[in-house]
Amino acid sequence: MRCSAFPEDLIAAQSAWERTYRSLADPVQRGRTTVLRRRLLELSVQVWWHPYWHEAGTGQRVALRTAARELGSGAG
Repeated sequence: MRCSAFPEDLIAAQSAWERTYRSLADPVQRGRTTVLRRRLLELSVQVWWHPYWHEAGTGQRVALRTAARELGSGAG
């Protein structure tokens, strides 16, 4: 599985980003949009500026998102 190529904290941040993004689209969470948007911004910063990207190519960002989605869907 490709996940092992990424640091655990980076995978965790991307997975949390995916969950937060889905929560933001959930009508039940309508009263929490400000909190969710702030969390999404925090996670975006963590993922975008992670030290891993100094060594890896930017093409790996798509692989990270794919790996996080696979983990979130129960495939991992």
